[in-house]
Amino acid sequence: MKVDFKGGTSDPYVKFKIGGKEVFKSKTIFKNLNPVWDERVSLLVETLREPLYVKVFDYDFGFQDDFMGSAQVHLESLEHQRILDLSLDLGDPQYPDQGLGTIDLGITLSPKDGDIRETTMLTGKSWKRSSKNQSMRLSDVHKKSQLWRGIVNIGLIEGRRLKAMDDNGQSDPYVRFRMGHQKYKSKVLAKCLNPQWREQFDFHLYDEQGGYIDITVWDRDQGRRDDFMGRCTIDLSTLAREQTHKLDLPLEDGAGILVLLVTLTATTAVSISDLSVNALDNPYERHQIAQRYGLMRSLINLKDVGMVQVKVIRAEGLMAADVTGKSDPFCVVELSNDRLQTQTVYKNLSPEWNKVFTFNIKDIHSVLEVTVYDEDRDRSADFLGKVAIPLLNIQNGVRKAYALKSKELTGPTKGVIFLEIDVIFNAIKASIRTINPIEQKYIEGESKMSKQLLLQNFNRVRRCVMVLINAGCFINSCFQWDSPQRSICAFVDSERKGFMDKLYAIQDVCVSVQNALGEVASYGERIKNTLNWTVPFVSWLVVLALGVACILLYYIPLRYMLLAWGVNKFTKKLRSPYSIDNNELLDLLSRVPSDVQLVQYHELKLDPSLSPNKRKKNPPGSEGLGGNMSPAVSYIGQGEGAFTRSGPALAQ
Repeated sequence: MKVDFKGGTSDPYVKFKIGGKEVFKSKTIFKNLNPVWDERVSLLVETLREPLYVKVFDYDFGFQDDFMGSAQVHLESLEHQRILDLSLDLGDPQYPDQGLGTIDLGITLSPKDGDIRETTMLTGKSWKRSSKNQSMRLSDVHKKSQLWRGIVNIGLIEGRRLKAMDDNGQSDPYVRFRMGHQKYKSKVLAKCLNPQWREQFDFHLYDEQGGYIDITVWDRDQGRRDDFMGRCTIDLSTLAREQTHKLDLPLEDGAGILVLLVTLTATTAVSISDLSVNALDNPYERHQIAQRYGLMRSLINLKDVGMVQVKVIRAEGLMAADVTGKSDPFCVVELSNDRLQTQTVYKNLSPEWNKVFTFNIKDIHSVLEVTVYDEDRDRSADFLGKVAIPLLNIQNGVRKAYALKSKELTGPTKGVIFLEIDVIFNAIKASIRTINPIEQKYIEGESKMSKQLLLQNFNRVRRCVMVLINAGCFINSCFQWDSPQRSICAFVDSERKGFMDKLYAIQDVCVSVQNALGEVASYGERIKNTLNWTVPFVSWLVVLALGVACILLYYIPLRYMLLAWGVNKFTKKLRSPYSIDNNELLDLLSRVPSDVQLVQYHELKLDPSLSPNKRKKNPPGSEGLGGNMSPAVSYIGQGEGAFTRSGPALAQ
């Protein structure tokens, strides 16, 4: 796709909509009035009667994006099986006489399967049969589009000679990474032009041929839009697999260099299958998997901690989200940043999915999240319910009914979901992973000021502080001899800005205080929960570490151990200059849930009449696989550039 705009400077991107629903969004081209995207996407459409709307926006970080013009394509007027080059005039419906530029597209209309006339006939005359066929085909395509072929590990090491963006001759840089829908943001380093980030991020690699990772560098500004400092791109198809590559990437449209470590590794455990076909039900395959994660292979591939298999059986008593008193539910299973989903069962409040999902375990302290949504054609999916299950709390091979919770996981909502989960992992790998940095989540949104959350975090910190104060008072009472018996035991046992700038600054400070209070409270609660054996795996790990420390102290003087620890810390950068910094104690505590998380992970009590093995009969005709078999429409960007994205993108 290629666009020519009139006036100003912009960061344009394009949205495609059919039937009021967004079906594709292009990447953003920064500071360019003649952008070339050169992207390719295939879409499944339900009817040719709905026009394809093309809308162009200007990306504004932190603010609402500006509308730059729109156009539409009538799909019924297109010839089948022929690439048609179009040049569309962009306009604004409110100002029809004003020209806003042009956009160039290449469009091919073709059937998904079979002859075009047969496809059209099935859509118009045999709705039920075509619905079933389409459901099966969409299931295969959807399954293929979900599964990733490997993991791309990005180590953001440092920046060199970055551009000064502030009046003081410095910058507050941070980095954004994007690969398709996967996005990460690094921490902000204040007042530096040679920042040392030392962070790492994992991306899913869906295309065996590789792909592109877009990287942008920004300068953080309080109260106004962040300044763009430059961009670069990683072409993964040029990198060899199973080895680490050190890349010094010069920044385009800016100044300086980014230093990255990039590693591509294959993954085989992730899969989607029907309930009748899964590995752990086969004794031989189960034995092979158990051997792969046995103690004899504890030092092989430390990142592959284990595997989890999730059987999503069915749900009952779901909330009715449509005006017909029914819902079109589908289920999303998430483990950290890994995300798979079932097919949609139309017009049903007690759907049966009978799907088996398999994930790699990179951290045994991860939480499995299962969310049920209602599919809507014209808008985003409606939330129906959710459960969060820590992997260490799972009972292997037990089919259980879980009561669905609200989006915040603080209270119940309507319905239950039946799951059967198996977890196989290597305890030594899991222990080593526990004292390493936790995996970061994809960017889900900026933190916002919340009076309720601020007050909640303040009260959590106050409770932690009160525990310390009470402990201090207790110790002080020992010295004051308020209780002679207790004191004797203690003695024996212990030998310049405008108004808006100020307003934004206050808001940023409030958000920072809110987050800081939450962080402090969380670590205080995690220390308490460690001592309370809330997570026995971590508590046993602490006991083991203390035991080893006692044995070492018995044989080795403390001064030698402190000397060895100091030498290791001071020479770490010399021995491994690009290593990721971490604090083992804080990493260990981060695996223990806070009190808020304990509430979220708590299982709600169920109605005793509900049995995981009983199936509720549905009235005839209440369960359908709806939808029409549809031709496929491909949009091929005609323009210059090296970025290409291919593969089906399904409209939910």
